[in-house]
Amino acid sequence: MTRITPIRAADIDAVSGSSYPEPLKTKIGNGCWRPLGDPFDLTQFGVNLEEFNPGDQSALRHWHTLTDEFVYIVSGEMTLVTDDGETLMSTGMCVGFKSGEPNGHHLINRGTGPATVLVMGARIPGDTCFYPDDDLLWVRTEEGSHAAHKDGSAYPKD
Repeated sequence: MTRITPIRAADIDAVSGSSYPEPLKTKIGNGCWRPLGDPFDLTQFGVNLEEFNPGDQSALRHWHTLTDEFVYIVSGEMTLVTDDGETLMSTGMCVGFKSGEPNGHHLINRGTGPATVLVMGARIPGDTCFYPDDDLLWVRTEEGSHAAHKDGSAYPKD
């Protein structure tokens, strides 16, 4: 049965680490996230409350073919890096990324304190995530998702 009782985000276990293959995994730091939609069995979109210490980054710079993304800065400051340059984002600011727009993006905590970010995105089979700065593709299928090199060959599973 699907949970319909409200819960506190802080009661959801935080997940840390990255699903990126090495040597890319270590590039993003030690941020963690709480998958807020999972206790409610949400399948059409993901909602994560992400926490970043100075030096951490949200992801490798990327863009999606089929997935829209939305980011809201709950607290602290994060630097948004896109093809257009860098923009400092602070508490209360938000930004969205339309699917199919090939403008790679990610957030970096270049500040001196922690930052908390709410991230929402669709979960669409057939979505491919491109990483313009790295030898990486991320492919989502009905069976799950996997990392591949830009030539399409799969990274070894950890």
